[in-house]
Amino acid sequence: METTVTADDGTRLWASASGDGDPLVLCHGGPGLWDTLGDVAGLLADRATVVRWDQRGCGRSRRCDGPWTSERFVADLDAVRAHFGFETTALLGHSWGAQLALSYALAHPERVSALVYVSGTGIGPDADWHPAYVETFLARLGDAPERLARWRELTDRPDLTEQEDRERAVLQWSIEFEDRDRALEHAGRMADPWFGINTECGRALNEERRRTWGTPRLYEACRAVGLPVLIVDGARDIRPRSAVDSLERALTDVRRVILPEAGHMPWTEDPKGFREAVASFLSR
Repeated sequence: METTVTADDGTRLWASASGDGDPLVLCHGGPGLWDTLGDVAGLLADRATVVRWDQRGCGRSRRCDGPWTSERFVADLDAVRAHFGFETTALLGHSWGAQLALSYALAHPERVSALVYVSGTGIGPDADWHPAYVETFLARLGDAPERLARWRELTDRPDLTEQEDRERAVLQWSIEFEDRDRALEHAGRMADPWFGINTECGRALNEERRRTWGTPRLYEACRAVGLPVLIVDGARDIRPRSAVDSLERALTDVRRVILPEAGHMPWTEDPKGFREAVASFLSR
């Protein structure tokens, strides 16, 4: 069931609900992208009422001028929760969406029953993971020199057509999958349908993270939150999984599952292991 959620400032957000059971709201990655978690919703539809949504100014949600702050996105997530009438809900966030879900849980712990933190980068500074990510990204894309050359050509070009913009994204996203033979196929599915990346949104929220993440105050807030948290990692994610240790150390009620053969989208490369981990946690 698709619907429109109206945020408290009037911005319209696309959302969809499926499945049956206790509520689970998904937060997609990015920032600046749209919901790509349809397969996750399908894996969990028999265990939960699963809500997906496109974040502000992205995908099927109304284009707008922001504001591009985590505080604003937390408020939007609360509008999604309230729209569906959930007094409390479990949250599952992926990548940037894991950061958003964690931020919401810190702001509104009384409205969150549990948190599933998938493929995040922890609560430390970017220095914990970003340099290694860039190095591994270039090395993995460089395994196919023609793909690396094409990605660099498109990245250096100031004006791209919609088709070229999509091509560049698919090349970039292809490095997220351990199965190199199917990497372009998997990345192509993420880009279908294509809504265009909100680069302004992405730049602003990434810059905010660089300024505000990695502080003692954030660590202490995570220690105090007290919610049950499941951390799910793909061992082959090109972002060092050691970065997530900072979050695991801070939490008081945490379980961690590492899927050995999966990359950044672990439900794609190990759907059985991913479903088992999340479903058992939600039904604890």
